[in-house]
Amino acid sequence: MLGSVLKRGTLSKSLHDPIVPQLSHLQSKLYSSKNTKATLAKAKKDAKSKSKSKVSDSSSSVASEDFESAGADDFEAARARRLVEDENDRSLDVGPNGRPLFTSTVSLSQLTRKDTCSYMKFSEKGLKEVSPEGLPMGMVTEFKESMRPALLVRESFLDLRDNFRRIVDPPMWSSHTKAPKARKQILLDGPVSCGKSIALAMLVHWARDEGWLVLYAPRGREWTHGGFFYKNPETGLWDTPVQAENVLKDFLKYNESRLQQLPCQIFDPIPLGEGAGVGWMKGVESMALPEGSTLNDLVQMGIKYSHAAVGVVVRLRKELSLVKDVPVLIAIDQYNNWFTFSEYEEPVTVRSCRPIHARELAMVNAFRSMMHDDMMVGAFSHSTAVGKLRRDLPDVPVEARVNFPRYSLDEAAAVCHYYLRQRLVRREAFSDEAWKKVYYLSNGNGAEMRWLVPLMR
Repeated sequence: MLGSVLKRGTLSKSLHDPIVPQLSHLQSKLYSSKNTKATLAKAKKDAKSKSKSKVSDSSSSVASEDFESAGADDFEAARARRLVEDENDRSLDVGPNGRPLFTSTVSLSQLTRKDTCSYMKFSEKGLKEVSPEGLPMGMVTEFKESMRPALLVRESFLDLRDNFRRIVDPPMWSSHTKAPKARKQILLDGPVSCGKSIALAMLVHWARDEGWLVLYAPRGREWTHGGFFYKNPETGLWDTPVQAENVLKDFLKYNESRLQQLPCQIFDPIPLGEGAGVGWMKGVESMALPEGSTLNDLVQMGIKYSHAAVGVVVRLRKELSLVKDVPVLIAIDQYNNWFTFSEYEEPVTVRSCRPIHARELAMVNAFRSMMHDDMMVGAFSHSTAVGKLRRDLPDVPVEARVNFPRYSLDEAAAVCHYYLRQRLVRREAFSDEAWKKVYYLSNGNGAEMRWLVPLMR
């Protein structure tokens, strides 16, 4: 019952406050369009019920909604004012057992095990600069509900960070210390709302602070949903030029200066395909890449010419494997969407269509595999659940799968004290017994804990 209540609450919020704007689906066989019978039936039913509703009922409903929304706005505004007043009161920054609630460490690189179960403050401007591709939904919701851009330092994140740190700088780890074997490929799996996407975003933040070249896709589902698609007769795979252009633009946002310093290693012509809404180039099958071009030139070519966008993304994947001057990390969130069917369908007969699997898409086919020597992290996202996937996934080493845990009891204590600090719960209602009830009731689910804490009485 708790799960259904939370689900309804989450859906209602996402409908009013979307993080990613929905793509408009044009009614064409070359564009993604999904109008199910259930959706059409629901629309007709809603229209019918609206036409039969009385004017008095409508006016009273509107008045009630306005009153409730005004009350909620007033409460949030008052809470925000109190938090501003509390900012200079350091006596409130106390966690469990009198420990400091916030760490004094200023960078993710300097965090140690002593900083676990404490919160690290970020600036919204800094986060947008280091992750211009966008932040995961869970992180955005956490910042909005708590009214502070701060994240819990978890031991599971430090393990993830130190794994890749040992790969790039092996001498930093003492030979006398028993350390687990470093993995270049990691797949973050685990229960819903355990923090996989947030940990991946923090890893990207750390890697970029260290000067790494990072290709970060916070919304891997968009690679398999929406936009223009067609089958390339040369490769037999399905090209998605709109998504390809977006991926290249996102990659350029943070990495442009670095890409200008990295020369291309492959100078074969870039194969051309069908551009989004402009068709094929007549008499031209490829585009030459001049000698001495940089990776920035390659990416700019894909952005400028829609016909070359998919070819450039596929070439970029090969080029990233050849970069030796700087560590390279590929980070894909919502990675589970690449192991099931996409939104696209191929007409088979006049009355039937065949669903297209994600592996048949050229971009996914180029980036999905972990059977290589490059550093790559994928994170499953239950917010875009695609059903239970088998343990031994194709193109993924068995040992790459890591089960990411939910909050431990110590972490839950820090989280609840943080929400107390942020006035999500009244101080007189807060107690050790109350927050432990919240923890055991939610089973360490971060989203459910945040929803339950204000209900303490």
